[in-house]
Amino acid sequence: MTSDAMASRLAAFLSDALDLGAHEVRELERLSGGASRETFAFDLVPTGGGDALPLVVQRVRGASVMASASMVGEADLLTAAAERGVAVAGVVAASDDPDVLDGPFIVMRRIEGETLARRILRDETYTEARSVLVSECAEALAGIHALPVEVAPHLRSVDPVDQLVSLLDALGEPHPAFEIALGWLTANRPGSTATCVVHGDFRLGNLMVGPDGLRAVLDWELAHLGDPMEDLGWLCVRAWRFGEPLPVAGLGTYDELFGAYEKASGAPIDPDAVRWWEVLGTLRWGVICILQASSHLSGAARSVELAAIGRRVVENEYDVLRLLGVGPPHASATAAGTGTGTAAGIGTAAGFDAGPHDAPTAPQLVESVREFLERDVMDATSGRVRFHARVAAKVLATVERELAAGPAMAAAHRARLDLLGFADDAALAAAIRSGALADRSDEVSALVFATVADKLAIANPGYA
Repeated sequence: MTSDAMASRLAAFLSDALDLGAHEVRELERLSGGASRETFAFDLVPTGGGDALPLVVQRVRGASVMASASMVGEADLLTAAAERGVAVAGVVAASDDPDVLDGPFIVMRRIEGETLARRILRDETYTEARSVLVSECAEALAGIHALPVEVAPHLRSVDPVDQLVSLLDALGEPHPAFEIALGWLTANRPGSTATCVVHGDFRLGNLMVGPDGLRAVLDWELAHLGDPMEDLGWLCVRAWRFGEPLPVAGLGTYDELFGAYEKASGAPIDPDAVRWWEVLGTLRWGVICILQASSHLSGAARSVELAAIGRRVVENEYDVLRLLGVGPPHASATAAGTGTGTAAGIGTAAGFDAGPHDAPTAPQLVESVREFLERDVMDATSGRVRFHARVAAKVLATVERELAAGPAMAAAHRARLDLLGFADDAALAAAIRSGALADRSDEVSALVFATVADKLAIANPGYA
């Protein structure tokens, strides 16, 4: 659908739904959004002239499997949350009819503020906000968890471990590191503290923040019924720290979050239960990364951003193994040729066999395109295009590293599989899940970690 067609349809829908008379949609602009929804900012203006109403519309991507079951139900949930004092964007209208805008959608009032986590965590503008955000997040979560489940009849409860197993199996990507985590989660499952409305994606990036603190909790598409500790564990997942060392969204400590939540909710916190949900959340984000990349690979939503997310899976493999106390392999394993396969000269074209092809080599060609994106395209663009140019440059840097060190790493990975007696990762993952390697768990974990470390050296060498 073109921008003009979308603006026309949206104006007609809102004029009718809100009984406003003739209005026009102006300044329709696509914003950087999530994998399952597209977000647009626009102004709703009376046709005959008058004050503009600044709004936002979120539309479900055509083939999304991550979206809420009902946009109308989500609108009702947001309205109930607002009535009970939770900071949310005011709902204007919603529709589950895919024919209006080529997908279900929700329209909300546009709130001024910042959602980019790196700015919130680093810019001087948000110094005061950073001092209060942990407590304000705890208060918002307590308010969400206190919502009567009756206000959200469209929400469902699912077993979180079974859900991840089903998703992994459906996606068809074997990940031995994730199988180790699934075994731990199954063996250490805590008792449920309660069943309540869970936001499902409460983290920086989904919070609108002003210089004074939290202004709105956004993106309720993954809301469901579950254990309130799930939201706390998710907020502590390393991915949502965006490079900052503090464990709660890069903003504060576990004790600060737990104390503020207990004060706001009146419910005690079991740190071990939150840790279990942090492990599950780390695994969950890894599976979501696979799912998002599959949207690109299947052609459902072609996007360099979604493609790049596929190479972030390894970050979660690394994080979940470290959370479980798994570290680098023993010296004996490295001596046997099964340690990390990182090669000297990683990130360069050193040792690359160009065969019969002329200069520049494949790594040098990739390098030239990356530099073009970094030096020319990013300087000449802004907004979503600039962001995607930055993502594309990082993708090309990953390809450069893989061209340089990939063969050595592949050989090292083959040696590890041979040591364990498996033909491929799929067979190894299946054996871990079945429990067939329980008596070799330390060896298996160490060798799996070695492969994860190699993958991370290609995908994001500074992450570890």
